Amino acid sequence: MIELVSHAGYLEIDLSALARNYQVISRQVSTAVAAVVKADGYGLGAARVAEKLYQSGCRTFFVATLEEGVALRQSLRQADIFIFEGARAGKESVIIEHKLVPVLNTVEQVRRWLPLEQKAAIHVDTGMTRLGLDMSDFRALMAEGIDKRHIVYLMTHLACADDAASKQNDAQLNEFLSIRASLPEALTSIANSGGAFLGKAFAGDLVRAGIGLYGGNPLASGASPVEVVATLKARVMQIRTLDHRANVGYGATYSASAGSRLAVVGVGYADGYPRQLSNRAHASVNGIHVPVVGRVSMDLTCLDVTSVAPTDLREGDYVEMFGRDVTIETLANLCGTINYQILTGLSTRLKRVYLE
Repeated sequence: MIELVSHAGYLEIDLSALARNYQVISRQVSTAVAAVVKADGYGLGAARVAEKLYQSGCRTFFVATLEEGVALRQSLRQADIFIFEGARAGKESVIIEHKLVPVLNTVEQVRRWLPLEQKAAIHVDTGMTRLGLDMSDFRALMAEGIDKRHIVYLMTHLACADDAASKQNDAQLNEFLSIRASLPEALTSIANSGGAFLGKAFAGDLVRAGIGLYGGNPLASGASPVEVVATLKARVMQIRTLDHRANVGYGATYSASAGSRLAVVGVGYADGYPRQLSNRAHASVNGIHVPVVGRVSMDLTCLDVTSVAPTDLREGDYVEMFGRDVTIETLANLCGTINYQILTGLSTRLKRVYLE
């Protein structure tokens, strides 16, 4: 294994689990599945995860920005790479040079790009009220008789795909299908990771899988259909046994009793382990949950490891801050956020260690 003695914390990424998650989603929809690798592959490293997914059969990838697309093209020479932000004015030549495909979101983008006779996707807003053409703009463009030959996908984005009971999903699907006849030449893309589990009607011709690939539960409730991919590990910097009651951390928000064994580990909020987890979260030592005590600080977090035998945890050992025992969903709930933010908020100073 890679020598990690110098690292206070690292992110372990199971590429085999990533590949299996891709297959799980692919079997769920029985249609083509693209990988969304924006935000540096949801914090896991876009180049490495995209390479593994390409080896697993994925041939279409989505990024957020032109810059992400250019970077990804260096490692993926043959794949189709789509840019969610579309074609920025003045950057058309860069998009063409790197053989990228813009997702056109505005009337202006459509009018600038289509005359170049290069591939594009058209994004229509069916209820997300974010990026995309609204219905009136889309229909107006179709009425103009624009050149449709190079439009490869008609796309939309579901606002509530993680909640199968939401009426918003059917409303958006019906809105999308109502305009489908205006662009029959194009293939369709509707579902994200959560949408892949809504049924075949939502699959379209291309599913855009994101969080589910990276081991985040794509469903708002219930057991996750995918495997954990990322595990955050922190090195034990110091272990101390208290001979008297003592306050722990900034603000003295926790009082540890005499006899407590405390382990200080080398991960803090500068690494992306949120300060909101102070006195609330647990880490895992060989499957034993140990509480975070005191405030999470910039580089360090304190754990009460009294329940762990001294022979089972020593200075220099690593503990799991999240992974299979402590899920990112658990941490997200404690922070009042979502699993996406836990992953994408991880600092670049955490070494990424890839397991095949």
